[in-house]
Amino acid sequence: MAKTMAKLKTQSKKTSGNKKKMSAKKTAVKAKAKARPKQTFNVSHHREVDFLADGLRTYARYRDLGMSKATGGLLQAHVIRMVPPCDPAVVSKRHFHDVDLQMIYVLNGWIKGEYDGEVMTMHKGAAWLQPPRIKHTVLDYSEDCELLEIIVPAEFKTVELA
Repeated sequence: MAKTMAKLKTQSKKTSGNKKKMSAKKTAVKAKAKARPKQTFNVSHHREVDFLADGLRTYARYRDLGMSKATGGLLQAHVIRMVPPCDPAVVSKRHFHDVDLQMIYVLNGWIKGEYDGEVMTMHKGAAWLQPPRIKHTVLDYSEDCELLEIIVPAEFKTVELA
């Protein structure tokens, strides 16, 4: 009986210690959540006039979805409409983006690229994650190519390579 009581006390201490650790983790998570930039509700309805030539590349039109402003710079989201025809002399410049996260989803058409030596063609419905600073080159795209791109953080550098 004494052994059983001692065992129960030991288990109780372990459980209590685990509860304290879990409580500390929850407090840390809550503190981290409070550090996020203020976010506001945002809606971006499709309008053809919103596809602008003021983005990163001359061979694309960008529709800013307003997420950078709504998230206090936490992320950027835009629809990219590639301008046909694809001209490899203009398009195929090796580069990387200094980001924390970059996700692309093909809304329409297809795009072919080279990512750290691997050539891939992504078709409508494909999604991919480009790890931070992955060296890549756009090789070709269809006349109807449209992409959704989400990038963290909203402001980032693109570095063109020789």
